Amino acid sequence: MTAPADLSVASREEHDEAAQALFDDLIAKDSRIEPRDWMPEAYRKTLIRQISQHAHSEIIGMQPESNWITRAPSLKRKAILMAKVQDEAGHGLYLYSAAQTLGIGREEMMQQLIDGKARYSSIFNYTTPTWADMGAIGWLVDGAAICNQVPLCRASYGPYGRAMVRICKEESFHQRQGFEILLELMQGSEAQREMAQDAVNRWYWPSLMMFGPPDDQSPNSAQSMAWNIKRFSNDELRQRFVGMLVPQAEVLGVTLPDPNLAWNEERQAYDMSEIDWTEFNEVLAGRGPANAERLRRRREAHDDGAWVREAAAEYARKQAEREKAVA
Repeated sequence: MTAPADLSVASREEHDEAAQALFDDLIAKDSRIEPRDWMPEAYRKTLIRQISQHAHSEIIGMQPESNWITRAPSLKRKAILMAKVQDEAGHGLYLYSAAQTLGIGREEMMQQLIDGKARYSSIFNYTTPTWADMGAIGWLVDGAAICNQVPLCRASYGPYGRAMVRICKEESFHQRQGFEILLELMQGSEAQREMAQDAVNRWYWPSLMMFGPPDDQSPNSAQSMAWNIKRFSNDELRQRFVGMLVPQAEVLGVTLPDPNLAWNEERQAYDMSEIDWTEFNEVLAGRGPANAERLRRRREAHDDGAWVREAAAEYARKQAEREKAVA
């Protein structure tokens, strides 16, 4: 809550100090910050950046999979994939709504995306050349998302944490769907098994990059953890994810493409090869396999939907006029 405008400078400073103390106390008690509560401007900006980036990722993430809806191998697979893509649109809606409670408009966020000024997850800038990619995305990409997002259900900002509860439930369905696709392929012909393994080979390392750069190269991670927005560091989440994948890969019968992957008894965790962060930075900088296509299609969709937004705005205006006339 901001200080009243008519307070003197000294009074405003005293008000802000008291508000900061209350904010710090809520964070220390692991309580929730709500939209009407006072919050530091840096906290607000961090949340806007993270939540809007998350929302953009859900919207852009619809593209790689919607590409396969018309080519799914069965009616069952088509229906499941359509439901999944629809879920991603819903996730974007929840997150944009959460971000709006911080004082930013949805139009502004969308404009930042289509102008190329806002980031989204680099994972969605890879192509999906085979049906097995739908399985690899579900198992690896959505699996990484769950690992990263379940702790966000306890995020200190209330609207974000509550949005994540439903999102994580639906992401769990997506992960199981991907696992099932790969399992069926691995129980099929030799060509199907090779296709599944190829998809895993291509998506494994990008899925590990989803957690962000190493902790010593992540500029925002420490502060986000101090504010209880994040609960675990990038490297901690990445390590946890690999630990989850190993037994699942054994069930599937696929090989994780890391020759140095081995259990470390002393650390009680898996050792792994160094990630190629050059690739991560290239994709993040806009030079990935499908960066240009993803933004081009997003801009086209935004332009094509202009008449819907205009019609909705006009309808809302007329409804407001009618209500005012009745009153």
